[in-house]
Amino acid sequence: MSRILSVSVSIVVFFVTAFAQTGGKVARLSQSEVEKWREDLHYMAQEMAKRHKNLFHTMTREEFMSAVRNLDRRIPNLSRDEIIVGVARIVAMVHDGHTGVRGLLYGSHIGFQYYPIGLYLFQDGLFVYAADPQYAGLVGGRVIAIGNHTTEQAIAKVKSLVFRDNEMTIKERVPLLLTTPEVLHAVGIIDKAGTTTFVVKQRDKQVRVDVKPVKGPRPSNDNWALGQRFSRLPGWIDVRDTALAATPLWLRQPDNYFWFKYLEGSRTLYVQYNDVANKADETVADFAKRVFAFVDAHPVDRFVIDLRWNTGGNNYLNKPLLLGIIKSPKIDQRGKLFAIIGRRTFSAAQNLVNDLQKYTNVLFVGEPTASNPNFYGDAATIVLPNSAINVGVSTLWWQDLDPRITRSWTAPDIAVEIASEDYKSNNDPAMKLILNYVPKPDITDLLMQALSADQLADAIRLYRSFKTERINAYVDTEARMNNLGYRLIRMKRFEQAIEIFRLNVESYPESSNAYDSLAEAYMLNGNKELAIKNYEISLRLNSRNSSAAEMLRKLEAR
Repeated sequence: MSRILSVSVSIVVFFVTAFAQTGGKVARLSQSEVEKWREDLHYMAQEMAKRHKNLFHTMTREEFMSAVRNLDRRIPNLSRDEIIVGVARIVAMVHDGHTGVRGLLYGSHIGFQYYPIGLYLFQDGLFVYAADPQYAGLVGGRVIAIGNHTTEQAIAKVKSLVFRDNEMTIKERVPLLLTTPEVLHAVGIIDKAGTTTFVVKQRDKQVRVDVKPVKGPRPSNDNWALGQRFSRLPGWIDVRDTALAATPLWLRQPDNYFWFKYLEGSRTLYVQYNDVANKADETVADFAKRVFAFVDAHPVDRFVIDLRWNTGGNNYLNKPLLLGIIKSPKIDQRGKLFAIIGRRTFSAAQNLVNDLQKYTNVLFVGEPTASNPNFYGDAATIVLPNSAINVGVSTLWWQDLDPRITRSWTAPDIAVEIASEDYKSNNDPAMKLILNYVPKPDITDLLMQALSADQLADAIRLYRSFKTERINAYVDTEARMNNLGYRLIRMKRFEQAIEIFRLNVESYPESSNAYDSLAEAYMLNGNKELAIKNYEISLRLNSRNSSAAEMLRKLEAR
């Protein structure tokens, strides 16, 4: 059975119906038009429930149908744009990156306009990275308001429209929604889908510019409406120098499915893998042969596979790249093999991330991925009978990892997020970190060294410092700290074990297991009161924790 995921399926999305909105004035719907929209809405709800593998995995049936009934009731008083956005919001409730109304941003059939500016959520805020020359005053500025809403208010209003597995896709798609007039109008950010004031901060002053929407193809080199690749139309002004010589590797060929470059000075092989698909003139398998033939013939101290632009495709095609890495002990070493991931690493690219995690010694660098490690995919298309709107719904569940793994993404071992100044100055902080990477001891080994020297206060400071460093933002230390605590218990060092478990609870306050371990340490150290207190918290966080319930009964019976 083919595992071609829905990102690689061309989907025609929005059909321009007669219920048009022009000049910012809403055309009143006739009764027959109202009934057609209602028919579409209920057909969609019925078909989604029938065809999705598990439509109610994050919401109840009643919550879904309540949203449908609410929109149904409001349709007579809504514009076409508001109805479409309402439909998109309902579909996004599924919280599945393959289930959504496609083409809300790029679909040529819907007829939505766009503001001719490019926005991106950098580490330090929402910035205008490029724009039509008439709006040059905005370029490079941090957006602080759209219309009469602050940036934070505007983001809060549109993010519920994003169909996604996790928060990373929201970061990716929200900037595009914020440059779509009809969307801004439908969610109440602006009064009509027309000229809107964008307010940006340029150095120490605020700049207000009225931006007029335009029609026509939106600047994009992304067919699947999953976000942007810093796209812009010819003639737009970009905040950075776009000359090829100055452009960092990751921004040079985002449209090229796959390519590589050898950085001779650092003996680094950089491989950019942007689409899990074969080219017309080269397959992924043949590309992999070229890559690893080069590895065999040249001195390679670092191997970097960049997946930041990769939104998926046919995950069967990943195998040659994966096997090439596994079969090359020269590069499959901790500290030599790196994968750069981010807010667009999705679907079949996530499958590759899963396999790299399972079978290689890779270090992940960048941002978390846009997919759950185990995810719903293989979207089928529901075509609504009157509006011809297309809704993708996941039909299969792909489980690459342990079924008990419920995390919403693959997190980087080394967190790196691009800031606006990085983009402006053509700096790639992920590659800079990789090229200067020096392995460090595991944090628990450092803690044990301090504890062995009876330096408990130093150990506590060391751990808290580690957790506050930006590059460790996504490092999961819960299991390692738990193991360290039990190692100390076996050594009869109960006071130190308690402090380690307390640090774990501090970092993971929603973990039933962390409180369970702390309770056990208190019990072994003779503190019945605190043992009971922490077992109760553990049980409150996880009512199925039978061991905590049993220990509570025993302690209370004493």
